[in-house]
Amino acid sequence: MDIGQIFVDLAKGSGFAQLFGGQWQNAVMIVLACFFLYLGIKKKFEPLLLVGIAFGMLLTNLPVASESDLIYHPEWWIGEAAIEHGVDYLNVLQHGGLLDILYIGVKTGVYPCLIFIGVGAMTDFGPMIANPKSLLLGAAAQLGIFSAFIMAIIFGFNPSQAASIGIIGGADGPTAIWLTKSLAPELLAAIAIAAYSYMALIPIIQPPIMRLLTTKKERSIKMDQLREVSKSEKIVFPIMVTIFCCLLLPSVAPLLGCLMFGNLLKECGVTERLSDTAQNALMNIVTLFLGISVGATAQGVRFINTQTLLIVVLGLVAFCLSTIGGLLIGKLMCWLTKGKINPLIGAAGVSAVPMAARVAHSEGLKANPSNYLLMHAMGPNVAGVIGSAVAAGILMAVFG
Repeated sequence: MDIGQIFVDLAKGSGFAQLFGGQWQNAVMIVLACFFLYLGIKKKFEPLLLVGIAFGMLLTNLPVASESDLIYHPEWWIGEAAIEHGVDYLNVLQHGGLLDILYIGVKTGVYPCLIFIGVGAMTDFGPMIANPKSLLLGAAAQLGIFSAFIMAIIFGFNPSQAASIGIIGGADGPTAIWLTKSLAPELLAAIAIAAYSYMALIPIIQPPIMRLLTTKKERSIKMDQLREVSKSEKIVFPIMVTIFCCLLLPSVAPLLGCLMFGNLLKECGVTERLSDTAQNALMNIVTLFLGISVGATAQGVRFINTQTLLIVVLGLVAFCLSTIGGLLIGKLMCWLTKGKINPLIGAAGVSAVPMAARVAHSEGLKANPSNYLLMHAMGPNVAGVIGSAVAAGILMAVFG
């Protein structure tokens, strides 16, 4: 037995040989994954999902010696055979790696819907019910979705890809994943990372736009206290929204239905254990699986290209336009009510709950230290969750 040859063979079969043997994209993605881990851990940018996404990127870009060692096979999900004939789930279950198995929950749309059950269980729709005008602000904050869709078409993306890029403007990660996994799975990594990155950067992106489009006098407006919403209203609301929206737009039933089901668990008063499970155990488990499996799609040879950079730029534009749309309608409502509505709450119409509402509240406090806008901003904020889900349903119905 030649000991020296054994070590030579081990070296040739190691990932290090592949890493420095021409697959430079893998090395770049490993560095990028470590950077995202830094942002998630040190800077606390959406850590619950960003850490998982970054670690999935790390795992999928570590080179292996043979095909059998792969833990994720992108061609099984977005290759020509998968597009023409559908995914061969039997092959995935028999021969797939760890991340292939976990990715089934993304491809089937199970993870985003389960997360929406948790989101619904953690959401209080009371501020929106007390002030129904919040729905207009939530709708206005979807401006970026359809504007970015048009821009993506202009830049050469096909309609399905453009729809998936536009949904970044809703600032709703699970909705972006739910739509993209069906319309443009080849873009899932770039869109998911852009969506969650911009959600994390809300405290940086939104304040300059708020100050640019509103005056200090407008930001100082104090709003009347919201009326108290009855228990019956909170119970009836998710039931009626589910019936109306799902009859109007059946394609949104999985996402919006799960959101409202989670909220009903919270509000009905007889399912405390289920509500607690949805808010904690279920939410944590699904977030863990979702993050690492989405990160696995960010393989260097497919991720590092000008298309990804363009998606990131268009996503930022979409997010900014959504903020602008909410603010402009907020200003219009301020004028129509003769100064009774603070336009800042319009910026909370993006569906990043509750971060967008907190940013609006913070900007109001800076203009007027006695100005407490949080509950008022929560109305458009939760309306934005419904708005982005409905927008995704429209895009799915048209292009799905």
